[in-house]
Amino acid sequence: MSTPPSYPIFPIHTPDYLLSFQFSSWYPTFSSISIKSIIIRPLDQAFKEYLDSDGIFVPEGSENAPAESSLSDEEDEDGSDDIDDAAVGRSFSFPDLDERIRQAIKEYGAVFPKLNFSSPKDASWVLLPSSPLKCTSPSDVYILLKSSDFVSHDLSIDTVFEGCQYDPSNPPSYELELVLRKWYPIDRSREFRCFVREGCLIGISQRDTNFYDFMNEPRTQQKIVEALLRLWEENIKFKWLGHQDYIFDVLMTRDLSRGHVLDFNPYATRTDPLLFTYEELLSVFTRGLSSPELRIIDSPLHPAASRNAPAHQHNMLPIEALALSSGRGIDEFSDLWQKEIQQSMNDD
Repeated sequence: MSTPPSYPIFPIHTPDYLLSFQFSSWYPTFSSISIKSIIIRPLDQAFKEYLDSDGIFVPEGSENAPAESSLSDEEDEDGSDDIDDAAVGRSFSFPDLDERIRQAIKEYGAVFPKLNFSSPKDASWVLLPSSPLKCTSPSDVYILLKSSDFVSHDLSIDTVFEGCQYDPSNPPSYELELVLRKWYPIDRSREFRCFVREGCLIGISQRDTNFYDFMNEPRTQQKIVEALLRLWEENIKFKWLGHQDYIFDVLMTRDLSRGHVLDFNPYATRTDPLLFTYEELLSVFTRGLSSPELRIIDSPLHPAASRNAPAHQHNMLPIEALALSSGRGIDEFSDLWQKEIQQSMNDD
């Protein structure tokens, strides 16, 4: 009796494997079933330095309307000579990039940004809650990226190629890119993550961790699985030319009959398996099921169900801090915030 083959939980990760998931690698092939997007590359080294710099501030000239000083003429005159440019910190300005962002906004109405791999979803709180991630000016794009922990992954080859073996004296070629995607109001209940192992679609997980009653209907679940399997077989399976272990995200249409690809991700620990574990996905794969396994939040008491807490709350600031920070550099904001705290203590 032959011994069944043993499979590792994850495929071997090479630099080429990981680079196949950066936006510019897959989007040209799948643009017809994805969201309209513009890729800006190469980017100046100064842009990376801006994203890497301390503090949350926007580059000069990136706002749609120039901000007016809140200082009186007397205060401005009295203090202007005392300001040391070196103390303020390095300033940044990207007029050419600003113009390209404005052109994209004019074409699409509004955009949401991402870098090669990561989007600033954890910073959606910095813009209007009614339209998360909706950018209508270059400054909106910059403040989202600057406020995000997620996008910092894309700034260093050490994090991009983490887990890969390569010669440090001859690192893989990597070029930072800015992606501007047409903004749509997205119904999170129709987002799904799909898992492919060795060319087989093995699992589908609900992405949003809220309970949706309609999704517990057997006919609805069958419709979701059939539609996503059809999308994969007809539009992805034979067009994906990279390694046959990958994960892709889909936004389904309102009638749950079709889908739009949002992103491709490596089959790796850095990609959240959501309602699965990678060990469970391996078990599903080795069982050789005839159709992918669907997992949803099937009860408000599900262990993974949201408890009315905002997503990425660890990355948020108090609303008072956000109000004070508007239009200010980190040094000015810090001084104002300390004064606000002191005033609060005095009031107590």
